[in-house]
Amino acid sequence: MHPADQDQPAATRPPCHAVPVAIGGRIDSAQPLRHNTGNAATGGIWRVHGPTGTAILKIARPPAAVPTGSPSWQTSREPAHWNYWRREVLAYQTGLAARAYAGTGIVVPDLLATHEHPGTGAVDLWLADAPGEPGTAWPVPRLGRFAHQLGTGQARWAGRVPDLPWLSRDWLGQYLRDGPARTVWITGDEHWDHPLARIWPAPVRHRLRRLWTHRHTALDRARAGTRTLCHLDVWPTNLIAAGPTGTVLLDWSFTGTGGLGEDAANLIVDSVTDGLMDATLLPDIATAVTDGYLAGLRAGGWSGATDPVRRAVAVAGAAKYAWFAPALLGRALRGSPTGHLQYGQDRTGEQALHRLRGLAELLARWAVPALD
Repeated sequence: MHPADQDQPAATRPPCHAVPVAIGGRIDSAQPLRHNTGNAATGGIWRVHGPTGTAILKIARPPAAVPTGSPSWQTSREPAHWNYWRREVLAYQTGLAARAYAGTGIVVPDLLATHEHPGTGAVDLWLADAPGEPGTAWPVPRLGRFAHQLGTGQARWAGRVPDLPWLSRDWLGQYLRDGPARTVWITGDEHWDHPLARIWPAPVRHRLRRLWTHRHTALDRARAGTRTLCHLDVWPTNLIAAGPTGTVLLDWSFTGTGGLGEDAANLIVDSVTDGLMDATLLPDIATAVTDGYLAGLRAGGWSGATDPVRRAVAVAGAAKYAWFAPALLGRALRGSPTGHLQYGQDRTGEQALHRLRGLAELLARWAVPALD
């Protein structure tokens, strides 16, 4: 690595201290990449152009004396914390990210270098740039193919997650306690029976309200499933096509112990939440991802029954997103935009209510096995 080029204009120079030899040891230009800027663990992501190539720079940022980012996305120095700031760096440095689902068609970018910032302790994570079609542009069958790869990889870890202290533990429970669920404020009939809420049929509203009220029951049932090594942030923005069938899986910041079906449920829901994929595709996505994942488990050696895993997908999805419908409704009632500011495509909460009607109905269906 070489010292960062101090003659470059500040507008195009990320706050890094060294540049990998792999891209020529100098920054010619840098393009900021879209990410959740509310997450206090991330100090920025750039595509960096050097004389001999490009690379991705992601800065992992430790907790600061003065909190930064969103209250729902605070980080920690505790290795088992759901948002432990150094986890992704360790996943690459130890090789776990590369080994996790090796041989299934899932790969990760090559690690080019890491560098710790003097004083702050932040870490520059330099990764090889991964060209290819982003997951947000994939057809539904391509998502199903990835789900098959994921199931194959997770079958190998079923019941034997590696004993590494920095892997997340009970990620879902911690996320629901400290994350976006904190934004829910609607409570009584005046909210659930509001004219805006009536876009959801009464039985759907009843199930969504019951899911939120009894979200801890759904969480307990999700926790009861078979444990495996999960990625825990599987959604289309973290997927890039690697050739005709392979998949680059990005962002290993949350990886750790989770349930069979938990990542599949996340992929189904988060394919459409922020409008990056067409929400009318949701039924097809749910079928393709669930069926692909189950077939992948079989291919990976899973010998258990299929129905409990299919149920686990629904229960995990209901548990993780129990807050989503009431939060969506609350933002519509307040006239606020919805979703990540960096990703969301909806101009108003009311627009999101209409676009995501099918998702609300899916969560209402998933609430049944999660609670009954």
